[in-house]
Amino acid sequence: MGLDILFVHTNASEKIYQGLSTKHSAIEPPIWAAMLANHCRVRNFGVQILDCEAEGFGWEDSAKIINDIDAKVVCFVVYGQQPSASSQNMSGAIGTAKLLKRLNPNAKTLFVGGHISALPLDVLKEECVDMVCQNEGVYTISNLLMSDFSEQQLKLVKGLGYKINGKGILNEPSPIVPRNRLEIDLPGMAWDLLPDIKKYRTAGWHSWSNDTDSSPFAALYTSLGCPYRCSFCMINIINRTDSSPDVASADSNIFRYWNPDFMIKEFDKIAEMGVKNVKIADELFVLNPRHFERICNLIVERGYDFNIWAYSRIDTCRPKYLDILKKAGVNWLGLGIENPNQKLRQEIHKDKFKEVSINDLMNDMRSAGINIGGNYIFGLPMDTHQSMRDTLDFALENKTDMVNFYCAMAYPGSPLYLQAKKNGWELPNNYEGYSQHSYETLNLSSDNLTAKEILKFRDKAFIEYNSNLDYLNLLETKFGLKSRVNMENTLKIKLKRKLLGD
Repeated sequence: MGLDILFVHTNASEKIYQGLSTKHSAIEPPIWAAMLANHCRVRNFGVQILDCEAEGFGWEDSAKIINDIDAKVVCFVVYGQQPSASSQNMSGAIGTAKLLKRLNPNAKTLFVGGHISALPLDVLKEECVDMVCQNEGVYTISNLLMSDFSEQQLKLVKGLGYKINGKGILNEPSPIVPRNRLEIDLPGMAWDLLPDIKKYRTAGWHSWSNDTDSSPFAALYTSLGCPYRCSFCMINIINRTDSSPDVASADSNIFRYWNPDFMIKEFDKIAEMGVKNVKIADELFVLNPRHFERICNLIVERGYDFNIWAYSRIDTCRPKYLDILKKAGVNWLGLGIENPNQKLRQEIHKDKFKEVSINDLMNDMRSAGINIGGNYIFGLPMDTHQSMRDTLDFALENKTDMVNFYCAMAYPGSPLYLQAKKNGWELPNNYEGYSQHSYETLNLSSDNLTAKEILKFRDKAFIEYNSNLDYLNLLETKFGLKSRVNMENTLKIKLKRKLLGD
């Protein structure tokens, strides 16, 4: 059987993470590439995956290898280590595709991912892009592979975007996979088509609860999407079934999940591979108790010794869930605190906002033995110097085991992006500008602060928090000396910022 499609995950880590890319950032299995590959494989198409990041291939080597493989379609799957990473990872995908086209102008390139779903016609303007998927692309890709790629048949593939005489054309949207067909049409990940599992590593902080052993590492979804409509979030844009230009992720807030009895088989596979570090990549794992509690109970029944990292909202995590989460190996929960100021939080969470006591929940989590990853955002619309300082002081006074400080960013696909375009706010003019850690980072200005002021505060806040002696002592006491050394080594890497004049 010839190769019908090659799914490619490109390498943009150095541009995205700068010096952090060598040892400190994670190298995560490309979940969507592996799921799409399995979808095509069970339909008897010839399939292969090339994970350039895990293999350490640069753009030129990647392009040569892709050309040598000679697949009918080269599908660049543009996602990343968190849902908003698609835009920043476009730099690697476009860079590699340009080089491929120089080697072989006849190579058929197809792009799929969050950024593509948000801006399909913009992506089609890139000369190296032949076709795009308007949403998650599952049915679009397999239907495309059944065609003969003639213009007449391309017109019949729902969800496809392509070019006629250089002009981008969008067909009518394709449906996304409904929940009752997830096990059939997205039947898990093609783990056997990925590189050796030992080539993947988790984030340094996640490894602290595993004696700082970061590899091997597996990541998987147990659910897709989110029912909420937060203004800064773009994850639901891959659910879009309306190609109108003013559609944002908030208009596609669909939540789907695989049956727990199906999902435990995926956990069985990674356990057989010797994996202990596991990321449950769901935007909100702790959401539907009938789903996540059942998965946890099945893991406990099997006696697996996983070191799991998962996500929850402040207002969906109940104390009664914590014991079973911990027993299943959920040693870390990432909490979207964003801002401790209730008024600011309500502004970004809109109609689904619920007032909860952040401190009470964090104390309950600590009592259950679950480590906390606190996520904060600086530069929200009403932020001032004082409110950002208040957020940092809250974080310092209520130390979590790990902290992420973000700048408010208008990611393509989010309601905030549409608002930024409408109001003429300055946005990045290159893909890596959407990365929080790149040289090109360009976050939003706020009502009261410039983008430069916000980014400068964010970078200083990261150092102030992580170099705090009480925090470093907390790490050493809780996880051992190696965790403290790991953090101290991370702090030695200074991110250069164009916006700050570096």
